[in-house]
Amino acid sequence: MRDPYTVLGVARDASESEIKKAYHRLAKELHPDLNPDDAAVADRFKEVSAANSLLGDPAMRKRFDNGEIGADGQEKARYRYEYAGGRGGPGAGAGGYSSDDIFGEFFSNMRGARARQAAPQKGPDRSYKIAVEFLDAAKGSTRRITLPDGKMLDVRIPAGMVDGKQIRLRGQGDPGPAGPGDALVEVNVRSHPKFRREESDIHMDLPLALADAVLGAKIEVPTIDGPVTMTIPKGANNGQVLRLKAKGIKPPKATEAGNQYIHLQLTLPEPPDPELTALLEQWAAKQTQATQDQTGDQTTDPE
Repeated sequence: MRDPYTVLGVARDASESEIKKAYHRLAKELHPDLNPDDAAVADRFKEVSAANSLLGDPAMRKRFDNGEIGADGQEKARYRYEYAGGRGGPGAGAGGYSSDDIFGEFFSNMRGARARQAAPQKGPDRSYKIAVEFLDAAKGSTRRITLPDGKMLDVRIPAGMVDGKQIRLRGQGDPGPAGPGDALVEVNVRSHPKFRREESDIHMDLPLALADAVLGAKIEVPTIDGPVTMTIPKGANNGQVLRLKAKGIKPPKATEAGNQYIHLQLTLPEPPDPELTALLEQWAAKQTQATQDQTGDQTTDPE
């Protein structure tokens, strides 16, 4: 095989980014789908893929640059033979190498090279990022991405998808001698104007009118499955939390969904209602008078 730097058309001190860029350009140009029935282009494509497999791996590239492996990625045979005073000459004594040692190492290297030839490397993985809406991640959905060769691929987003988690699409990466690598799709979940996720539970703030808080009511509440009717108990207070059982997220393999928690937020009319203001002023005056009367009843005359 030719020198991999020559195959990719890059300098020996090229950066990882330059190597990757050169490979992607050549792979797209030489891809078999774009050049059907062209054996020469197919061979060139394989050569480019093999060169990238070697130089795209920092550890293998270092070993190639140091002369430890060849352009085909195989070990170069190494021989050690030291004479008197060291490790062996012919019929080496204790602590030295004998001819059996030398030939044993030689054949061991050959066996290792054949094993590596039998297990060529797959192509590099390719990374993508997609953004999905909160409800699509919670309930599951499908998103379409475009691969470098123009191929369209539908990615299934499982229900309960967590922000920042990756989905592995096997065989959808860059080509290589042992087949293509994988595509790694990182999913970013957008925030929702009402819902907040905490593990499998959903939390939301619910504005509540004063009359509904005092008298109780049945109101419609949004959930990830659609609106439901919830009972607000009489005398509900600001900051009180109500629960909707099993209205949260059901992660993959879970037997039950989480809950939805409703945080009540008492709201007053805007602008202020004159009748409500007058009523509360009367109520406040009665409360003040009652407090004063109670205080007076507890006061005794001095002896």
